[in-house]
Amino acid sequence: MIACITRNAEETRALGKKLSRALKAGDAVSLSGPLGSGKTCLIQGLVRGLGFSGKVGSPSFVLVTEYPASLPVQHVDLYRLGGPSDLDGLGWEELFNGHGVTLVEWGEKAEGRFPWSCRIFLEQEGENERRISVQFEDPERERNLSKVLNDSGA
Repeated sequence: MIACITRNAEETRALGKKLSRALKAGDAVSLSGPLGSGKTCLIQGLVRGLGFSGKVGSPSFVLVTEYPASLPVQHVDLYRLGGPSDLDGLGWEELFNGHGVTLVEWGEKAEGRFPWSCRIFLEQEGENERRISVQFEDPERERNLSKVLNDSGA
């Protein structure tokens, strides 16, 4: 697991942009953390890094927003769901078609329903700081992510 500290929203977005370089088609990313921990902010950076230049918000009331980036993105927000059984009948599995990246806020609410390729945990530390921990299921991808994050040219 790789952990980073961001001190404001702009740093969180910049980290997301860097993290996007480690993603590939077919990735399913679970983002977990309490309300206000920076999940949507991090996703804004991820989506920007994948090539989408429009507005990125939270799809809390529509569940899914799609962004036509260089690598298509499905942004899912499960905040309003109670747990994994609430996904029954929603066509959840269709989101993971292998053509793009699926980013799922409140991913813990879908635990056991899909094999995540990456898990991101966000914690608030102090008023503005966030601790963001990233874990890829594939150890080699996690090593590559470490190189990406240490590349000062991004």
